[in-house]
Amino acid sequence: MSGAEAAVVTKFSDLTFEQKLDRLAEVAVKIGLGLRTGQELVMSAPIEALPLVRRITEHAYKAGALLVTTLYSDDPCVLARYEYGPDASFDFAPTWLQDGIAAAFKSGAARLAIAGANPALLAKQDPAKVARTNVAMSKASKPAMELITRHEINWTIVACATPEWAKLVFPGEAEDIAVAKLWDAIFVASRIAVDDPVAEWKEHGARLKQRVDLLNAKRFSALHFNSADGATDLRVGLADDHLWAGGGTTAGNGVYCQPNIPTEECFTTPHKDRVDGIVRASKPLSHQGTLIENIAVRFEGGKIVEATATAGEDVLNRLISTDDGARRLGEVALVPHSSPIAQSGVLFWNTLFDENAASHIALGQAYSTCLIGGEKMDADALSALGANSSLIHVDWMIGSGLMDVDGIAADGTTEALMRHGEWV
Repeated sequence: MSGAEAAVVTKFSDLTFEQKLDRLAEVAVKIGLGLRTGQELVMSAPIEALPLVRRITEHAYKAGALLVTTLYSDDPCVLARYEYGPDASFDFAPTWLQDGIAAAFKSGAARLAIAGANPALLAKQDPAKVARTNVAMSKASKPAMELITRHEINWTIVACATPEWAKLVFPGEAEDIAVAKLWDAIFVASRIAVDDPVAEWKEHGARLKQRVDLLNAKRFSALHFNSADGATDLRVGLADDHLWAGGGTTAGNGVYCQPNIPTEECFTTPHKDRVDGIVRASKPLSHQGTLIENIAVRFEGGKIVEATATAGEDVLNRLISTDDGARRLGEVALVPHSSPIAQSGVLFWNTLFDENAASHIALGQAYSTCLIGGEKMDADALSALGANSSLIHVDWMIGSGLMDVDGIAADGTTEALMRHGEWV
């Protein structure tokens, strides 16, 4: 948006769709990435996101980007692989491409991902082929993902409404109406449906930091999740020297960024061997094109020993069999039930949004930055403190208005943190 346009149009409700899209792009670059002059940007996006990609690219160059490179994905092309590809295809991933992306990150490039693929794209495909494909890609992308999980670079994720996704979120609506409704939900959840979204994000980040500082001051040794319906009774031990995080973060390259747009969570690293009890998902999980519904698992000594789901159970069990760390937790996050995303009543079928509607846990890889000095530690040192290691990192939601959460101190005393899904 030009300076003249900004002077004329001040209220979000007065903006055209193109101007609203421009605001999202501006927030992605200025708040999400904190892109600095002379920095490269590597972007990934579904082909339907081209209008948003163009806006983000413009704002990136205005911010001084050296070069913007975008990698596109296309759902029909993905399905063609499952229909016509040879069997060997499902154990293959383009390592050369992933190595190139990792090299870009190591040389200082920022990363931006645009979410928007059809959450149910692979629902009718062979779960074994889906699992093999995911494992192959996880192995190939590990060097790049390690730089992201260690927050070595500035990165962010934003969303773009696409027809297939919109029809899943708003079934029964005409396609154009569903897409328009999804865009409206994205704009509100991403906190740009205000007169000054950049200022709003700075204030929101400050509020999250205040909550994070309070949690870090407590030094709890564990959290206890207990739902009124009896579906969840879970004790999550926290890693030694754990750190809570939330909102923006300063990456290893010194750039302050906001990794997820939207974000409502305060999160930290669980101890991989100190999780016990039962837990049931409060929302469905969309994972790599497969919908997994009503997940219920039992942990013993940090490890899932029993897992069921009413839909996608085969995919779930293959997921947690990816490697030794896939059955253990790498993240635990607290999100109030009054989160704007939860209060919208919209089930997005997309983890970027749904994880910010409810407290959640993540299977797999831990964030080393959620440990004191963790970004400088090797794998053995991180493991000694309880941080999990895995090829996967998959968040799923467990919080609701029925959930109570207590903090447990080292001496066993407890303190109420959440009641009925809200901060005490």
